[in-house]
Amino acid sequence: MTDHASVAGVYVLLPPSETKSKGGTAPALDLDGLSFPSLTPIRSRLITETVRLASDVNAARAALRISAAKDGEIRGNAALLTGPTLPALSRYTGVLYTALQTPRISKAEASRADHRLLITSALFGLIAGGDRIPAYRISAGSRLPGMPTMTMLWRDAMSAVLAGLEGPVLDLRSGAYASFAPAPQAITVRVVTMTRSGERKPVSHDNKAIKGVLARLVGTTRATIDDLSGLLRVTYRAGLVVKRTGPSSIDLDATNQLRMGTAQGHR
Repeated sequence: MTDHASVAGVYVLLPPSETKSKGGTAPALDLDGLSFPSLTPIRSRLITETVRLASDVNAARAALRISAAKDGEIRGNAALLTGPTLPALSRYTGVLYTALQTPRISKAEASRADHRLLITSALFGLIAGGDRIPAYRISAGSRLPGMPTMTMLWRDAMSAVLAGLEGPVLDLRSGAYASFAPAPQAITVRVVTMTRSGERKPVSHDNKAIKGVLARLVGTTRATIDDLSGLLRVTYRAGLVVKRTGPSSIDLDATNQLRMGTAQGHR
């Protein structure tokens, strides 16, 4: 477990993905081994309720907003405390994480990414990329019986954790997970493409993949990023087209990345 509050550096906030790798290569979940131990009481409460809920398949389907086709994921929830684990960056397999891992990152890059990349999870709150977690099915919109919304559950505790991070924070979370807690003075990114008329148009379809490319770059670079200017220098050197749009905001022009394919990866 890393004390992130005591280690200065750049951090990247990511959303999780609904899709996840099954199984695992490490032992069962060790709650005390996860980053940000102040979140452990809420994690423990959520896990207990999620495991209990899994014993009633119909209730679990309703709470998790899934169909019978996903009953295997409910069975996975029943084994949260006994099933095998994987590092979070290997557990999540959505579009953003595929782009982040393509081409496969080296061991040196992984050691940096394990610390810098922080994932907002409905079940675990905030975890580091290297934290070992089981497969699970619970999302920002899930509502466990008798419990508040995920945002209400996490807001105070996660706000304190984010406020304690030392160093610049790049917030790439989706709206649902950004609503859990604000990241003070975080750098935000809008992914855009340039139209023929010169207008900047927000990207929707490939937004996650482009953010995965940026997350890989910032999460694995050997360069020091102390502020927004440092972030801009790193992105420029990597060939990304970025424009500062405010004191803590940038536009990332994805036109070239979309032409070349978003799975190219940047070092």
